Amino acid sequence: MSLYPSLEDMKVDHMAQAQVQQAPAQHQIAMSPGHQPSSASPAAVAGSSSLYPSLGDFMGFEISHDAVMQNMPEEVGKEVIAHRAPSSHGMVAPITGGQNMGLARAEVKQGLRMIVACKDADGKMGIRVQAVNKGVFVSLVTKGSPAALAGLRFGDQILQLNDTTVAGFSMDKVKSLIKKAPGNNISIAVRDRPFERTITLQKDSAGHAGFIFKDGKITSLVKDSSAARNGLLIEHNILEIGGQNVVGLKDKEISKILTGVEQSITLTVMPTFIYTHMVKSMSDSLLKKEMDHSIPDI
Repeated sequence: MSLYPSLEDMKVDHMAQAQVQQAPAQHQIAMSPGHQPSSASPAAVAGSSSLYPSLGDFMGFEISHDAVMQNMPEEVGKEVIAHRAPSSHGMVAPITGGQNMGLARAEVKQGLRMIVACKDADGKMGIRVQAVNKGVFVSLVTKGSPAALAGLRFGDQILQLNDTTVAGFSMDKVKSLIKKAPGNNISIAVRDRPFERTITLQKDSAGHAGFIFKDGKITSLVKDSSAARNGLLIEHNILEIGGQNVVGLKDKEISKILTGVEQSITLTVMPTFIYTHMVKSMSDSLLKKEMDHSIPDI
């Protein structure tokens, strides 16, 4: 079963498959005796056909050949066969694009990983943690810290520290464990952001994805928007945009990042009641000044 980054990708892919299935029949008609072949070029045929016609009602979301040529010239010629191209993450993405970097950076991997970290010159690793439901979760990754360089992210669940299972540990107990750890070769078993999920949205022709937020929390959805179609929920906080952490940033700064995204927006979100618990002991200024807001490497 194919996976799709967004509902729009699924709709376009289904339309593309239907057109591919119709192509042999059209070819037989063209080759039948007495049929006069058209002198129009393939590009002209594509431009004059109703390529993905029903998406015109998606809040002005146009997927005609001309629109593709104007907004995504690198995709010209791939409109019908895009669903066949393998994606690096196994997703079918005629609109989002199989090599979309934001989608790749934001991917929440369903599994465990082992990282090896160290301490800086001050004897710190650069993280804060919070206990949630007997689990230990990363609530702050300091920019430029060993933890950031090791790839830890907000919301990662720490399972073990140097072979010590930390389930049920308090924040202070984990802090003490890190303090007692040696300066180098600190092994950490991590489950990748279990409370988080990613949603990819498509901007309409006016550049809107269809949601409103305040203090980083999604407060309302626009009816029939990409946000509504793709299952974005209110009472969720935005953690990342295209894989870039935005926790602690002002709404104006988050809006600027959203505006800078050309077409497909991949949001990483977390239920607000969990987010509030995760950051309850930290001020907004601390989150803004200390949190690693860099764009992750992949």
